[in-house]
Parts: sequence; structure tokens; C-alpha cells
Amino acid sequence: MTPSLATGLTDAEVAQRIADGEVNDVPSRATRSASDIVRANVCTRINAILAVLFTIVIATGSLINGLFGLLIIVNSVVGMVQELRAKKTLERLAIIGQTKPLVRRAKGTRELLPSEVVLDDIIELGPGDQVVVDGVVLEQSDLEIDESLLSGEADPVMKRIDDTVMSGSFVVAGAGAYRATKVGRDAYAARLTEETSKLTLARSDLRAGINRILQFITYLLIPAGLLIIYTQMFTAHVGWQQSVLRTVGALVPMVPEGLVLMTSIAFAAGVVRLGRRQCLVQELPAIEGLARVNVVCADKTGTLTESRMQVAALQRLDSAPDKEAIIDVLASVAADDPRPNASIRAIGDAYRNPPGWTVTASAPFKSATKWSGVSYGEHGNWILGAPDVLLDQSSAVAKQAEAAGSQGLRVLLLGSVDLPVDHLNAPGHVVPVALIMLEQRVRPDVRETLEYFAEQHVSVKIISGDNAVSVGAVASKLGLDGEALDARNLPTDVEELAKTLDNYTAFGRVRPEQKRAMVRALQSRGNVVAMTGDGVNDVLALKDADIGVAMGAGSPASRAVAQIVLLDNKFATLPYVVGEGRRVIGNIERVANLFLTKTVYSVLLALLIGVNGLTAKALGIRSLMFPFEPIQVTIAAWFTIGIPAFILSLAPNDERAQSGFVRRVIVVAVPNGAVAGSATFGCYLLAFWVGEATPIDQMQASTSALITLLVVAVWVLAVVARPYSWWRLALVALSGAAYVAIFSIPWTQHEFGLDPSNVELTAAALVIGLLGAGIVEAVWWTQSSPSGGRPRLWRSGPNRKRLPKIEIARTRT
Repeated sequence: MTPSLATGLTDAEVAQRIADGEVNDVPSRATRSASDIVRANVCTRINAILAVLFTIVIATGSLINGLFGLLIIVNSVVGMVQELRAKKTLERLAIIGQTKPLVRRAKGTRELLPSEVVLDDIIELGPGDQVVVDGVVLEQSDLEIDESLLSGEADPVMKRIDDTVMSGSFVVAGAGAYRATKVGRDAYAARLTEETSKLTLARSDLRAGINRILQFITYLLIPAGLLIIYTQMFTAHVGWQQSVLRTVGALVPMVPEGLVLMTSIAFAAGVVRLGRRQCLVQELPAIEGLARVNVVCADKTGTLTESRMQVAALQRLDSAPDKEAIIDVLASVAADDPRPNASIRAIGDAYRNPPGWTVTASAPFKSATKWSGVSYGEHGNWILGAPDVLLDQSSAVAKQAEAAGSQGLRVLLLGSVDLPVDHLNAPGHVVPVALIMLEQRVRPDVRETLEYFAEQHVSVKIISGDNAVSVGAVASKLGLDGEALDARNLPTDVEELAKTLDNYTAFGRVRPEQKRAMVRALQSRGNVVAMTGDGVNDVLALKDADIGVAMGAGSPASRAVAQIVLLDNKFATLPYVVGEGRRVIGNIERVANLFLTKTVYSVLLALLIGVNGLTAKALGIRSLMFPFEPIQVTIAAWFTIGIPAFILSLAPNDERAQSGFVRRVIVVAVPNGAVAGSATFGCYLLAFWVGEATPIDQMQASTSALITLLVVAVWVLAVVARPYSWWRLALVALSGAAYVAIFSIPWTQHEFGLDPSNVELTAAALVIGLLGAGIVEAVWWTQSSPSGGRPRLWRSGPNRKRLPKIEIARTRT
């Protein structure tokens, strides 16, 4: 490294810059502010509609019919509480997983939070470090920085003294230090990402689907709403108060007041659950994205195996110096590496007594070359690297190394070279001196995790920079079928590469740009790809994958670009993320079915009543009132939608996520809503056919129509809740029992305007309702399940039991 003249800022200089506001005050990536959360949950279009309708109802003097106004409070409070809980969880985890740059100041060098960096701070860099603010290079030793995430340029850039570095780039090789010249919102990456880096639901496929459903509902609401307003106000002739109440009774159920709320609750609850497992979700759509994944590309070292290694054996080769001399070389190489990787740390742990040689030249490890080296003047030039890269693969030493690698060991070659390691033509001629066998422990929970993915039909590809034989041996230990392939033999054509990836499970000697190419090739076949990794060589692939998953102990660069960070470094957490995604997607689909069914039958009923009103006006006769007052449609939603939807939105769900969310919801909800609306209208007409249209007849007609609606609606709930488990069956049964109680208790009959005393009408309503329920049941049996198979009536046993058993870490901050 070039000699350093910079000693860093004093405490007084730091304090002055803080006072001047010259600090790195980039907004938090994780969450929006508490005020934004409150505003977003209170000031919603649905709350505004309900507030207007509530005000109109209160003007009639009927407080009980304004009970639906509580939905405004419930929607706001529940949404705020859930999102604030998620915010607290995310911010706590974000602090734990935050990149901490190494800042040099007058009192010494130490790790600081990015927000503690001030203008003119000196920040030291090493392999895998992310550049947190813009600056100018003061010191460098073979410093190479990848700026592809900012500029799109794939090749690393060699940085010299006085060159600029930009925030958002990362170090791939070498070391150095730079002085911060732009901090906070002035930094390059902050300017690019400030508006888009906040964690929101905006890019969620699920949210996009729900927005499409809401657009569909809006198109239905406008004509139906205008028609029912006209007919109830100008053709029913029952007084302004009853006209207003019946109009509001028609409009309230058309509004899917809980659909967006339930989606937000499901996402927020998922964040909190995953937070308990030390899983930081940096982008909420990643939860549902991982649920759609069907290919997982896993880096071997640090992901499937533990990051820490140990020297298993040292094999001296023929015509090499004595073993003590070899140990001196290894101890020196390890001691003189300012930023040792896992392999060098293992060597340093094994050989702790360097002879104190003077370094005359050094070359950092690069993923592209697979070697690093140090020159010690008269003590020689030494390199450490991959035997199959530095030697002829047909040589005896290369075959010895391959034989050791077939046992799952990482094998390094110590070689003597004739050129200084920083020479343009280095390494030159390599004389093999020794083979160092490094033992890597496979994480104890990995095998069970891979078995889980196999059961879920998610294929796993192991991608590593290690020798292909060694990678294949690890794959075999983990029970993965398929052969290992040396990535140097991979085709460059995307189509050919995709075909090759189908035929192999493990890949060795993969360069960083090849990892990215492999991800893109898999995506070209329509796969949803997750990439897991921990090193700087995984960054490009993590960025291009549909879902990037980084280990908490990985490089700052890998953590910065990943959507999900496993802070406890447990690969076995991934199935739980998949499970949360499936829970969110599957349960919101159920909830959407309920809410859209309600909207469809409400709109259809309003249209039928409206058409009746127009017809009656043309014939000069009295038209029908809308059958329900607001309180009646409110109680109709309590146990068929509101409470069941809340419970179902948080329930376990192991159905694999599928595309076509909007289509499936419409295919289910429209027929169910049409049946419910038609049956209700038919019962209502029948009631007036046998009645005289007195106030008592009107109440009995409304009651009978409500009974028909509730029978069909409870059966829709019974269908949506499938496949059954004991608690789902109990939920449906309790919902039906609640309505039996409401219709049986005199107090509720009086308060809710119910009169089931007409035995003939009540019996007819039950019969019509059961006929409608039968049609709903028949429609369900003709439809396929979300996964494309036959509908399932009963759960065959939850996949949750097969999830890897891992300890839930409790981290306090």
C-alpha cells in the first residue's frame, strides 16, 4: 500500500462538521415515517367514501344504521398498528445488519454506522466493502472497484491516487483508503435511490393484482350506484329517511373496505414473523417473490458450508523445501494479508509464528484469476491459489489435488514463482511446493432444507468458485442428485447455457460474471430464480436474480444489494420465508374471493332493484325498495367476511404460489356473487308476491332476503376456507351459529330490524338459500385448485411439519 499521510479528523473537527450539518444523513431504506403511516391508513379513498355515507345516515337520526362507520376506525387503527409493528421490527433488524465502514480518525480506526460518517472522514477499504459515500482515493494497493451497479460497466475499475469513488460501488480486490467529499443526499447513490429505495408495497405483484380488482370494482360501482340512488330517491316513494337508508344500504357493501387492509396486515405480520427469525426483509415484495421461486442458486462457501475453515492437512510436494520452511511461508502470507479471506484466516489460525520477512510486492486475490501472492525479496515469490487453474490439469499434482477435492475438501496450492507477484506477466512459471487441505463444515440444517425444497418441487443449483470435484462432493453429501461441471466448460450462448443448467446440479470454478449469466439463462426459461450468497463475487448474481438472499456475515456489498438478509446466517430460514410468502399470497387470494363476492352480489342486487324501479316507473306502479338497511348489510358482513377474512389472512398456508391471481379470483368470486345476488333478489320478489307491502311485510321480506343471502354467503365462506382443517371447519360452523343466534334473540331482532316470524317466508328463504349454496358447491367442484390440480376438501397434512427445525435467535438492541 502507498504510504499514508492522512491521520483522520480530530474529535473537534468531527463535532464542527456535525454542527454544520455535514453528516451522512441518508434517509432510512427500511420504512416510511410514522406520520406517513398514519396518513396512509387514515386518508384513504375507502375511508372517505364510508365517512360520507356515515354522515348521510347520521342525518336521518338512525344511529344503529351508522354502525358501519366503525369500519373507518377499525381500518385505520388496525392498519396503523400492524405497520408500526413491522416498522419497529425492520428498523431493529436494519441496525443489526447495517454495513459499518471502517473510519480512520485521529484517535484510531474503528467501525461506525454510515450515518456517523462526516465530510472529510477517511474510510478504509478492503475486498467486499461497499463504498458508503463519494470520495477521493488517498491510498491504494491494487485497489479494484466494481461500479456496475451504478454505471452498468461490467469490468472492475483499477483506482489510483486522486481517483474518485462513488457510493454504491464495492471493492472486488485490493485495499485502500479514501476521503469523503460528498455525504448524505449529495452522494451519487443517494441521489439515484432516495425516491425508490424506501420499502413499500408498490412493486408487489399481489398489490398490482388487487389494484386491478379495485379498478374492476370501480367500473361496476359507478353505474350500479347511480341507478340505485335514482330509483330509491325518486321511484320508491317511501320518505326521504327510508330512501336514504336503503340507498346507503345498497352502497356500503359495494365498497371492499377490508381488502387493502387485510393485504397490509398480512404483509406486516409476515415481516414481524420473519423478524423473529432474524430475517431482514429489505423489500416487502421479496416475501411473495420467494414464494414463487422454483430455482434456488446457492453459493457453497458461507451459505451451504460454514464460513470458517480449518487446515485439515499440509502435503509437502517433491523437490520442495522442508516442512518448516513451508510453514514459515504460509505463516508470513497469512500475517501480511491486511484483509484475509476465509482460506487465509484458516491458514493464519494454523500457523501463527511468521518469521518477520519484509514484503516487497503483493497481489490480492481475484475471483477471475483464483490466486493471490506475496514477494519477500531474497525469501522468494509465493502464490496461493487453485491447483487446477495454476497447473496443467493432467499433471500429477493437479490429480492429487482433485483426489483430495473429491472428499469435499478445499485444496490450495502453495507455489514458488520466478516473477515478483505484481509483475504484469505474473505469476509466470509456477513450481508446486505444497497442497493445503482446508476442511469446510456443512451447515447442520442444510440437508433438511434442501429436502424441503425438493418436496416443494424447487430445484437447487450449487454455484461455487471452488474446484468442481469438491463442489460435487459437497452436493453428494447433501443428497443432491446430478453431476458437477467445471464452469470453464460452460457455453456462452444463453440458450445452450440454459440447456446445460438443466442437466447439472453443481458447478465449480464459476466466475462472478458467469454467476450472473447463469441466473439470466435460468430466467430466460421462465424460471423465478433466487440467488443466495455472501461474498463480493456473488453481488452481480444477487442483483440480477428475482430474489437476492445474503448472509448476515457476508460482505457489505452482498448485503446491500440483496432483498433478504439472513442475519443469523442460517440457510434453513429460507423455507420459512417461502412459507410466509405462500401464506400472504394464498390467504389474500381467499380474502379477495370473499370481498369480491360481496361486491358482485351487492352490485347485482342494486342493478336488479334499479331495473325494477325503472320498469315500475314506466308502468306507473310502486317500485321495490332496496331490501336492506345499512345495519343489515353490516351484520351480513360480520361473520361471512370481516372476522373470517381477518383470521384467514393470518392462517398457515402451504399452497405453492401461482401466477394468474386476478383471473382466479374473478373466476371464483363472480359466479358466487351472481348466485348470491340472484337468489336474494328471487327470495325478495317472492316475499312481495305473497305480501301486501305493509311495513310488517316489508320487514319480513327484508328478513327473508337476508336469510337467503346469509345461507349462500356462509356457504361461500365454507368453500373459500377449503381445504379444511379442524379450525377452518370450526370457523365456518361458528359463523353460521352466530347468525342463528342473531335471528333467534328478541333484542337483536329488534335492534337489527329482523322479523323471521313468517314461517312460510322463512322456510322459503332457507330453501332458496340452500339451492344457491348447492350451485356454489357445484361450481367449486368444477374449478381447479390454484396449483392446477383437483379441488381438495381436506388438508393432507401441512408442510410446516417438514420445515427444518432451527432455533429462533432473540437479539436485543
